[in-house]
Amino acid sequence: AIEIKELEDAMSKATADRNSAKTANEQTIKEAKLAQTAVSNAMALVKDFYEKSAQATALAQQSPAEDAPETFSKPYKGMLPEGGNLVDFLEVILTDFTRLETETTDDEAAEKNRYDDFMAEAEKNKALKENEAKHKDGKKTDKESALHATKAELKTTQEQLAAAVAYYEKLKPSCVDSGISYEERVKRREEEIQSLQEALKILQGEDFNA
Repeated sequence: AIEIKELEDAMSKATADRNSAKTANEQTIKEAKLAQTAVSNAMALVKDFYEKSAQATALAQQSPAEDAPETFSKPYKGMLPEGGNLVDFLEVILTDFTRLETETTDDEAAEKNRYDDFMAEAEKNKALKENEAKHKDGKKTDKESALHATKAELKTTQEQLAAAVAYYEKLKPSCVDSGISYEERVKRREEEIQSLQEALKILQGEDFNA
């Protein structure tokens, strides 16, 4: 019973941990997908801005004005201080969120498989232990029943022995004393027969006092 309780506790904890991990993984996957959508939209806006900037630069080069801004001397690429442009930076972020979604999805599947394997093995062990417990209880019941029957048989045997001893005590005087009259002998013989009948009733399980 203790082993079964410990196994049930382990299964309960594993289920709670699995549910918690599943919730966290699903939330991470959801946020990663939302982030990918947001980054993709931002990239589209930036690319659109770059295209319009290039068109404006080309137009300015065709008919330059004396007061034209210096920034329009070449298409704006959104250059970053550390090198590369904004689109490159957003592509890196998008890749990171895509990888996060994929890895979390794989982790969730692997964790679920480990949980399913553990629960299947635990359920099998639990069934075996419950069967062993029932078998032990059954053997205990059989032994208790056998002990009860033995006690009952012993009581019956003791009662039969007591009846036999009582009969012998009644019979013994008639066997020892031979100097008696015929009438007394007949009377004792009748008493012997009565005693035999009473002993037979006891041995057959009848109520002597009834």
